[in-house]
Amino acid sequence: MAKFEMDTDFIRKLAAILEETKLVEIELADGDRRIRVARPAVATAAPIAAMAPVAAPATAPAAGGLAAATSDVGKHPGAVKSPMVGTAYLSPEPGKPVFVNIGDKVTAGQTLLIIEAMKTFNPIKAPKAGTVSQVLIDNARPVEFGEVLMIVE
Repeated sequence: MAKFEMDTDFIRKLAAILEETKLVEIELADGDRRIRVARPAVATAAPIAAMAPVAAPATAPAAGGLAAATSDVGKHPGAVKSPMVGTAYLSPEPGKPVFVNIGDKVTAGQTLLIIEAMKTFNPIKAPKAGTVSQVLIDNARPVEFGEVLMIVE
């Protein structure tokens, strides 16, 4: 078995990237070698405070409450899932109207929200035409990969 050499400067650079980007972890692999640098997840209030509040109808879950709404949403054919880890924003910038509200008709490819990841704003588009029936996230909230964000029926 070959000895695994530790490059502490490289690890420090990864840790600095974590701090700079506010990511929770970075994992890299090269063949059989793997390195994972992680820090405890700490919620920061600054980005949330910077965003204007969103009207309640845009984030209200469907009838039955949040628990009922989230129980089977992952299996819903109209589930719009997060393609990345980041912070979701329902409007293009603070003080602007949200991209979509519950009940809005959308076309395939229409922007539903944006996710900020590593200081890049990524538009999340409607996978199909339909009506927004549920918005399952709050504005300026961290989201995980695969998390259901909205339902388009």
